[in-house]
Amino acid sequence: MKILAASLVVLAFFCAPLAAAEVNDYPTEARADYVFVCMKANGETRDAIRRCSCSIDVIASLLPYDRYVAAETVASVSQAQGQIGSMFRASEQAKATAADLRRAQAEAEIRCF
Repeated sequence: MKILAASLVVLAFFCAPLAAAEVNDYPTEARADYVFVCMKANGETRDAIRRCSCSIDVIASLLPYDRYVAAETVASVSQAQGQIGSMFRASEQAKATAADLRRAQAEAEIRCF
């Protein structure tokens, strides 16, 4: 029984960093950039930094980083004038990608603001 308990403790010790890495796959720079922009939009107060930090944490828990980058790219490019912007606005895949980000942002708004 002691061997089983010790094995479980060792297994948990080695698996914990992997699980934490999977949950925290957003680079610090991306999180800081989000918080900076969020604070510009919501006031540069201590409360805003808390809420904005909460917001990116919620988004990160709902969207893997690669999907977040894709959604941010779609949102940026779809604002462009002309043919490129219209291609992104008309694409069903781009619409679905942007919708994923909007849902994550809405959940973050509910939980953090």
